[in-house]
Amino acid sequence: MFENLSDKLNGVFRGLGSKGRLTEKDVDAALREIRLALLEADVNFKVAKSFVARIRERALDENLLQSLSPGQQVIKITNEEMTTLLGGGVQKLVAGPQPPSVILMIGLNGSGKTTTSAKLARHLKGTGKTPLLIAADLHRPAAIQQLTTLGGQIGVEVYSEAGASDVVDVARKGVRRAAEMGAAWAIVDTAGRFQIDDELMSELEEIKKAVSPVETLLVVDAMTGQDAVNAATDFDERIGVTGLVLSKLDGDARGGAALSVVSVTGVPIKFLGTGERVDSLEEFFPDRLASRILGMGDMLTLIEKAQANFDEDEALKLEKKVRQATFDLDDFLGQLQQLKKMGSIGQIMDMIPGMSSIKKKLPTGEIDENQIVKIEAVIHSMTPYERSRPEIIGGSRRRRIAKGSGTTAQDVNQLLNQFNQTRKLMQKMSTGKGLGDITKMFQ
Repeated sequence: MFENLSDKLNGVFRGLGSKGRLTEKDVDAALREIRLALLEADVNFKVAKSFVARIRERALDENLLQSLSPGQQVIKITNEEMTTLLGGGVQKLVAGPQPPSVILMIGLNGSGKTTTSAKLARHLKGTGKTPLLIAADLHRPAAIQQLTTLGGQIGVEVYSEAGASDVVDVARKGVRRAAEMGAAWAIVDTAGRFQIDDELMSELEEIKKAVSPVETLLVVDAMTGQDAVNAATDFDERIGVTGLVLSKLDGDARGGAALSVVSVTGVPIKFLGTGERVDSLEEFFPDRLASRILGMGDMLTLIEKAQANFDEDEALKLEKKVRQATFDLDDFLGQLQQLKKMGSIGQIMDMIPGMSSIKKKLPTGEIDENQIVKIEAVIHSMTPYERSRPEIIGGSRRRRIAKGSGTTAQDVNQLLNQFNQTRKLMQKMSTGKGLGDITKMFQ
């Protein structure tokens, strides 16, 4: 979402970095470009103005002009101020004094609220706390079925009442069911609404009064720009919001909502929705998102994703295979499939410092996710012996594999070349000699 903003900001920083010393005029020119970049990204104009003013004040107060590396100092100050703009510290969910702790999920129509409710349930389940989903959206015909289906996918019980008409009663009974089953959390999925719809807003007030939530989370579509900020303001004034979930952060919008909403509303962001899959929900860390926006990567989130998706025993077995030079195509396929569990390959590259700029050098500027599907098809079309001994794959075998996988012999050749490069690099890295070769693979 932040590609254009990141490009513009990095262009400004490169310009500053090329100067040995900075004058006040240089700083003002750079800040003018930063402000324009923020406005083009649909950041609230008052927020952008205040943000740039704080950077200028700090840059001049901290004797930046006499610094030996003024460009780096500007980046450092910008990173710190952007972290502050995004809320500063991490704001986690707050549990009630006794279970179940009720979370009321609210939002506009089409914001992804029902899907986000399921994502949140999966996240809480992953922490060892039992959640219950409560289907309290009686206005959208498919909402209950959608939540039930999602609940089945993640192994979380869903409380619903077929043919019910009293949404307040459904919510109250759902919380009671959560208490009976010993659930730590009860997540109440309510109907999407328009902030101008007084009847539905009044219904929401009644639900909140009936279930006394410890958290009222507003799901806002990050792709709607300043409309998301306006919606957050309206909901907070009418209902009272304890936290925000920014959905669809993987979209191609300009991202101004994420940079404006905390400053305008004073309500913290608690989660980010980064994709359509039920595992595409991240806890929000302001400093990490600031680093991503500034092209500095986000290694902490990447490490956490790897720890959650990679089996430690399998990793040790893989390391042994690499050291003994027995790494084969089955291992290669296994690593690709593990990587897929971590999310979009493009998003993963954005978390690695410097990789976002490498990604832009690709022909389309994006990673072709379908390439992994093609690789899987090619490897599955090989015999077990061919996967363990890829060096035996000659012309006739390549043609047979290509026919069986619906690809071409050229595709098979490309895969084998990629595999050989990966195996060589991994063998070098296992001895500590190959780190410098990583960037060469992308040049």
